[in-house]
Amino acid sequence: MVALIRERLGQDDAREGFVLDGFPRTMRQAEALDEMLREIGRDLGVVFEFQLEDQVGRERMLRRAAEEGRTDDTPGAINERLRLYHEETEPLIEYYRTRGNLVGIHADRSVDEVFAEIQQALEQMAVR
Repeated sequence: MVALIRERLGQDDAREGFVLDGFPRTMRQAEALDEMLREIGRDLGVVFEFQLEDQVGRERMLRRAAEEGRTDDTPGAINERLRLYHEETEPLIEYYRTRGNLVGIHADRSVDEVFAEIQQALEQMAVR
């Protein structure tokens, strides 16, 4: 995955910035990403932490399953995803917090409100 990201970041349209969605998910991936970014002279300006209670996430995924016909959003699969998140991904919050680029986003709101908070955070990062 890191090799694919490296290749993509070498393209002209990624020169001014990039967004990684759902990556990294583990400490090993984060460390590999950091190493690759150092090698190519890039960095992560901001890392968003979407803060959402597990139960709200469960409800949203179950609603998505019903509305979109997603067969992979079963209660068992959702519980497994949450377990993996807490075990493997949640430690990255502190990892990025110590680097000073973590921004918490209150994700238990409307899409428009969440988007506005993300946009505001990006604008604040741009003036630094």
